Amino acid sequence: MNPETQATTSVLPALTNHRVWNQLDPAALAQMAPQWQLETAEVGTPLLPQGRLHSRTGLILSGAVDLHDPDLDMAVHLQAGEMFGFGATPAQHLTTWQATAATDCCIAWLAPETLSALCRDHSALAYFFPSLPGTSQAGNATHAPDSGVHLNLLGTPVRTLIKREPITLPPGTSIQAAARKMSDLRVSSVLLVEQDHLFGLVTDRDLRNRVVAQGLDIARPVSDIATLAPLTMQAQSPAFEALLLMARHNIHHMPVLDGTRIAGMITATDLAEQHSTSPVYLAGDIYKQPSLQGLVQASSRVRQLQQHLAAADASAYSTGHIITTITDAVTTRLILLAEAELGPPPVDYVWVAAGSQARSEQTARTDQDNCLVLDDRYDEARHGEYFRAFSRFVCDGLDACGYVHCPGEMMAMTDKWRQPRQRWSEYFRQWVDKPEPMALMLTCVFFDLRAVHGKLELLDSLRQEVLARTRGHSLFLAHMVGNALKHRPPLGLFGTISRIRGGDNAGTVDLKHSGIVPIVDLARVYALAGGVAAVNTHDRLEQVAHTGEVSEQSARDLRDALEFLSKLRIDHQARQMTQGLKPDNFLALEELSNFERSHLKDAFSVVQTLQGVLSQRYGRR
Repeated sequence: MNPETQATTSVLPALTNHRVWNQLDPAALAQMAPQWQLETAEVGTPLLPQGRLHSRTGLILSGAVDLHDPDLDMAVHLQAGEMFGFGATPAQHLTTWQATAATDCCIAWLAPETLSALCRDHSALAYFFPSLPGTSQAGNATHAPDSGVHLNLLGTPVRTLIKREPITLPPGTSIQAAARKMSDLRVSSVLLVEQDHLFGLVTDRDLRNRVVAQGLDIARPVSDIATLAPLTMQAQSPAFEALLLMARHNIHHMPVLDGTRIAGMITATDLAEQHSTSPVYLAGDIYKQPSLQGLVQASSRVRQLQQHLAAADASAYSTGHIITTITDAVTTRLILLAEAELGPPPVDYVWVAAGSQARSEQTARTDQDNCLVLDDRYDEARHGEYFRAFSRFVCDGLDACGYVHCPGEMMAMTDKWRQPRQRWSEYFRQWVDKPEPMALMLTCVFFDLRAVHGKLELLDSLRQEVLARTRGHSLFLAHMVGNALKHRPPLGLFGTISRIRGGDNAGTVDLKHSGIVPIVDLARVYALAGGVAAVNTHDRLEQVAHTGEVSEQSARDLRDALEFLSKLRIDHQARQMTQGLKPDNFLALEELSNFERSHLKDAFSVVQTLQGVLSQRYGRR
């Protein structure tokens, strides 16, 4: 019996006797029955991981299913005849609950687009699906499938994305035999395994580019065209990390390991379906662009990406990394285009991101901060003209792509910030030993550095040197603290939130400069005092707790405050972009519930308290 006939035979009686589906006439039921897919599952089997309830609608034909929120430890037990998932589960739970087989069970699955079409054709059905996008019962829900809910995979482990047992072959298999197996099994990749260890990876792209295009003998061993020692991901790692790795390296297939055992394979499609604003495909599209015009068009989708991340309820930490990965991709592509136009660089260099890009904390509204560290063989007379044209090409290109020129001109196209490594070493020594006001302002930008492209060793050695100089340097740190305390949380005498009083943003709160920047500044001071190399603020706070610069509880409080404030900012900007407005950092308290306002006060209070502690420790001497 073929799957379609089996589904009709098993599902049609259940639909005919179901209190919802019997709203349809027998002819309509018979027509839609083959569109259900059957799945049998043993007790304990994950049916839909957290964040995937929106991917399909389930009807329990037999057995029972548990819906569970692992973060709040809440659960609902569903019996045969009940439905869950897209349209059926309340909108507020679609991104946080997961479905597991409570007993051996049989589930009939319906695709979201099929259910939506049925509800359009038979309007009475919509009443029974309160979270169906566009229904009045859905309220303000923004979690439609085309709103990027698939990005909730960020919080799920990679192992949940593996769809089948790994397809493996010995490295000595012929190219023809490997291609035949891939064709027979309808897979786009195969793993090469020798003595139970991963040897390499072959994809359909390899067959096309390395065999067909090159006219290679198909009798040769498949190892000749394989990617040897490919990038891998551990099964327990979050899908977010796999997504980042694949986007940064522009790869679409990644083997998954459980320790040293091969667990399976995931693809870019598994992580985020082929949507124009999924990070993997957007990054891949950027790397393919042959001109600045193409990059401008591709980078215009970054704002929509942030909207989708907000709709998917992705964490601020995840969102910052993903948005920054796209900035890195645009930057790298511009660098390659510059080299293609100007020729190869005369000496080694490293293009360095500064500020929020370096910290992987960008949102869709950002300017550019960058610099260029050149090899000490650099000679201004011989090499200066090349790097002036090179840096202007990249910086102007970033500006055209929406990363506007830094108002303070802290960019590689500015002569001062395009220097040999030794000159950069002198800059940092001057800033640390003579922390004048301008030096302190510069340190807030240039102590947050991350290599984007080029010879990474130029920056690595410089950072190690700087951290060795700042660690325990009490006078410098005291000045840094004083500079950091210029940004204070807007709390009044009795703990009330003080709003901006005048100007264009009267009545709002500046989430960036009054909330996020003070935490970034605190984390930077802790990191410099403790010699911690991490650049991302969350990562710094996680690591400095082990140096004694701040207690583990205080570091955790600051991380929670940072996540909360950053999430408010991202959601606020997403709402503005949805309304066609230019995104900013100024939040009206009317946008928040009483619960959120209470947490906002708590977040500001945490920052205020720890600013006071740091002020006492590093009081001017």
